Amino acid sequence: MDRETALRRVSQLTDVSRETLEKLERFADLLVKWNAKINLVSPATLPDLWERHILDSAQLVPFIPDGARNLVDIGTGGGFPGLIIGIIAQDTHPALHVTMIESDIRKCAFLQTTSAQLGLKTTVSAKRIEAVDPLGADVLTSRALAAGPQLLAYAHRHLAADGKALLLKGTNAQAEIDEALATWSFDLQKRQSETSADAVVLDISNLRPR
Repeated sequence: MDRETALRRVSQLTDVSRETLEKLERFADLLVKWNAKINLVSPATLPDLWERHILDSAQLVPFIPDGARNLVDIGTGGGFPGLIIGIIAQDTHPALHVTMIESDIRKCAFLQTTSAQLGLKTTVSAKRIEAVDPLGADVLTSRALAAGPQLLAYAHRHLAADGKALLLKGTNAQAEIDEALATWSFDLQKRQSETSADAVVLDISNLRPR
């Protein structure tokens, strides 16, 4: 999927302004520039940046409740999905503040610099997930971070009691769900990914230990 096609799909999914789409383009330029010095994403994925990283992250936005004010993205890496959500939320959820937890100091420098240049309502926490005090998030997001049981433990730590998690998962999603059910109870909606026939979005609420 080329840049124009991906931008058009982002626009269809989120109904954002041209200004916001331009910020996504500025983000992409910054990521490519920084990636030459810091391994934000695998260089092999840069030709597919718009579909594999940006659209993949943007597809979560329609599932964020209208009243959400506090979103926590764990293991943000090069900005996925947290920074992409932060850009789009300026249009779709203007009251939403995005906190990105990332332990790699170099990646945090990219996240902070890019957030400042794009004027985003974000905070970057340069710590390990378990070292951050519970944040009481309305929504928690994650992409390619940890297997099901551990990921849900992270989510439970930082979610409000009535919050929900939006988790991007690949081919092992069902096996991870089955494993997690041994120690966690939750309501689940499993949605087909916009970017891969083998991937899903897990929309998890009422998360609690068994």
